[in-house]
Parts: sequence; C-alpha cells; structure tokens
Amino acid sequence: MEWDQKEHAEDYLLFPENIGKHLSIDELALSRGELYTFITNKAGSGKNGTLVASIKGTLSRKIISVLERIPLFKRCEVEEITLDMAVNMESAARHIFPCANLVTDRFHVVKLAIDALQHIRIKYRWEELDKENQAIDLCRKQKTQYKADRLINGDTAKQLLARCRYIIAKKPNEWTNSQKLRASLLFNRYPIIEKAYKHILEFRSIYEQRDQTMAEYMFKDWIYKTRELKIKEFNTVANTVQYNLDNILNFFINRSTNANAESFNSKIKLFRANQRGVTDHKFFLFRLKNLFA
Repeated sequence: MEWDQKEHAEDYLLFPENIGKHLSIDELALSRGELYTFITNKAGSGKNGTLVASIKGTLSRKIISVLERIPLFKRCEVEEITLDMAVNMESAARHIFPCANLVTDRFHVVKLAIDALQHIRIKYRWEELDKENQAIDLCRKQKTQYKADRLINGDTAKQLLARCRYIIAKKPNEWTNSQKLRASLLFNRYPIIEKAYKHILEFRSIYEQRDQTMAEYMFKDWIYKTRELKIKEFNTVANTVQYNLDNILNFFINRSTNANAESFNSKIKLFRANQRGVTDHKFFLFRLKNLFA
C-alpha cells in the first residue's frame, strides 16, 4: 500500500538506478495477450537489479514518453542495446539512448531464414495432402482401397515432410542416423528443399565469423545469391537483412545477443504459471519489482 509506483504500475514501472552499459529490450504478454515492453540490464543476470523499466504496450511513442523520465546523462551511459527486428523497438531505442549501438539479435535473424525454409516444406506438404485426397477420391469412385506409397524408411511423402520439420532446423553434424536417412530421402525427392537448406547453412555460417568487415561481405554475397536462386520465400529474408544490416553487423563488435531478455521472459512466465495466472496486475508487478528490480 505504501509503494511509490503503485498508482501507475499497470501503465509503467521505472528504475533508473538499474541502468547499465548493456541493455536488452523485448516484449512479453503478461496475461490474456496483453503485451508489456521490458527493458533489462544484462549485468543483473536475471536477478535483483535486472529490471530497468516495464511499459504497457509496444507503441514507440509510449516507450519514449516513459523512458524520457530518466535523465539524459544516465541514458547516455548506455553503450549497447540488443533487440529484435521490430521497428517500434528500434525507433524508441535509437531516440532514448543516443550513444548506444543497436544490435539485432542473431537468433531472430536466423529464425527468419529458417522460417522461410519451413514455409517451402509446408507448401510441399500441402501439395502432397492434395495429391493424397485426389487419390483417395479416385479409389472411392473405382471402389478400391487406397494404399499410400511408402519410402524405404516407412514414411509416406506427407509423413516425410512433416517429420523433417526439426531435421532441417539443425545442422547435418547434429543429425542421428535415422535423421540422416530421412534427410537424404527428403532432398532426393524435393531438390528445391535441399538447395534452400544449403543456402540456410551458408547464412548461419556467417555468424561464425569474428571479423565485422568479412561478415558484411558475406551477408552482401548471400543477398546476391538469394536473388540468383529465385526462391521467393528467401526474397523477404534478403530484403529484411539488407534493411537491418547495420544493426545486424553490430553483433560482431561484442557478439551480444538477446538471450538474457528471453531468459528473463521465461522467468516471468514460470512465476506466472506458479501463481496460476495473473488476477491482480498491480500486485503481480509489485512482486516482479521485488524479485527483479
């Protein structure tokens, strides 16, 4: 009842004393899909002193209006901010922390590329489902029993495409023997998926570089090869990488990621689950303050 931030807790919480040189910004749904933006200090390691601010919503003007309450000299102490590719987050971070490098999280960039690959796999799976339905209808008209063709590992075509979901998200050296067989069958049957998968591996290898200049050259070369491939699913990835290239390249300065923000989000989700959900938002935020601020 004596908490000094109680009145505006649901709209925002602010702890300027927790600002450090390296921050993260991310959003999280507290309950019923209601999004909050959290700014956290990497040095807090997900413990007391981690939470810098909590702001209801994701509008950049709302984030800016709250964070402007922090004195400018404190905001100028921030050297680096990790974030995803959301335009509103970038706009707010650039305005509020004028001296900081913005670093696009590598996992969000790689996930975007893998999602494009998964989209190709799903497209082929729907095609196989349509073929199967047509074959079933034909057998029904001919009053015969439909029998699906099976591959040497026992999968049907649609099962092969469904079961390769996790395989094509991993590198070949992480595959088990059965996964190697399944991947071989997939690539022999759908060469476009093999071509797209190899293109993804090339993209992921860029992040193994230590030199920023070399990484920039490799990203630009990958974008050029994407245009040559003419696989439309990758054009969106290439355009996004090109648009965010400066922030993506900032990763190679300190190799910072947004992993601590994701870990922080997981802790909040676990705490929320342990409390069987959120009924009183103010009290829940008060407890988060005690735990993380």
